[in-house]
Amino acid sequence: MSEWYRRTENAVTLTLHVQPGAKRNEICGLHGEALKIKLAAPPVEGRANEALIKYIAALFDVPQRQVALKQGSQSRHKVLEIAGSLIDPVSLLPAP
Repeated sequence: MSEWYRRTENAVTLTLHVQPGAKRNEICGLHGEALKIKLAAPPVEGRANEALIKYIAALFDVPQRQVALKQGSQSRHKVLEIAGSLIDPVSLLPAP
C-alpha cells in the first residue's frame, strides 16, 4: 500500500502537496509520499483550500460536505479526509 492515502471502513485519507496559482486544476502525480495537485485558485483568504475541497469532492463523486481538511490549512502539505466514496485513489494518478 502506498503512503499517500489510507482507506478505512468508510473514509479515505489523502496526503497532498498542493501548488496554488496554476493555470488549471490537475493531478500531477506523486511528490515524495504525497499526491501533488495544482490548483488554479490563488493562496489568498482560504480560496485555494475551498477550491481543493471542491475539486476533490468532484473527483471522488461526493458532496463537498463529505470532504474535510484535517491538517495544513496554511501549508502546501495537507491531509484531507473523504467520507463515503467508492473511488479508488490510485485511479486518479496520471498514466505513466
